Amino acid sequence: MQAFLQQILNALQLGSVYALIALGYSMVYGIITLINFAHGDIFMVSTYVAFFVGSALMAYALKLPGLITFLLTMFASMMFTAFLAVVIERFAYRPLRKAPRVSAVITALGVGLFLENFTLATIGPHPRFLPPIIPVQRFTIGGIATSNIQLIIIFVSAIVMFLLDTIVRRTMVGMAMRAISWDKFTVPLMGVPMDRIISITFALGASIAAVGGTLYGFVYTIDPYMGIRIGWWAFISAVVGGIGNIRGAMLGGYLLGLVEIFTPVILPSSTYRDFVAFSMLLLLLVFRPYGLLGRPVTQKV
Repeated sequence: MQAFLQQILNALQLGSVYALIALGYSMVYGIITLINFAHGDIFMVSTYVAFFVGSALMAYALKLPGLITFLLTMFASMMFTAFLAVVIERFAYRPLRKAPRVSAVITALGVGLFLENFTLATIGPHPRFLPPIIPVQRFTIGGIATSNIQLIIIFVSAIVMFLLDTIVRRTMVGMAMRAISWDKFTVPLMGVPMDRIISITFALGASIAAVGGTLYGFVYTIDPYMGIRIGWWAFISAVVGGIGNIRGAMLGGYLLGLVEIFTPVILPSSTYRDFVAFSMLLLLLVFRPYGLLGRPVTQKV
């Protein structure tokens, strides 16, 4: 039983990161029906920003408490990636808003490749580690081994997801997002600044991915191609939960975290993880193509 609870805790840690990234896919798709394949690479950029800002703060501001350094690092990463996402939306996606959808998808793939290769050319291929901004403290609760970093990842992710859910459901900006996702042709006629709301959506999705990127860097290595696999898993999370549905993206993230952690436990090798995840996606697309919490979209003819 303790081993099972231990794996559940590990799945919560990994699933929290997937859920944070999946939210960006789901929000952008929900408002302009674009699958932003560059989102995984924006996540990658956020981890590098956290790496450089965290290293600089550790080097030149040694007297700052670890918690303050962590918050400053995460805030800087959120601001940079939000700005990057708005620039990408403004110059890469907005001109194609009325073009065939495949044009925007190809552009998203191109933006992702640009970010990967630009990072590779300027920073190099060597894996890096986020500096120990918060010293790791390991302890055992009821026979389950954990650490302060693991609990911070789960706790911070839960707070961010709660805040985003509140923004989308309880604020005027969130109401405008939901209105545009419902009818993007009529809503601008009612005075809603659609371009601004779409930019805010990109900024919110990227900044939430930056939270995931900063937390991810505490545990895993950073490299220019990390956004490919993590991005695909987050995309599957969004589709499994119901792409376009905020709570569905959260649910899908945690489900994929369970799949990734429990597959090596049940099956003989960890190499089955991608097979299980994509099989789950295919089965879901066959029997419930709109996801676990999604709703079928009907169109008037």
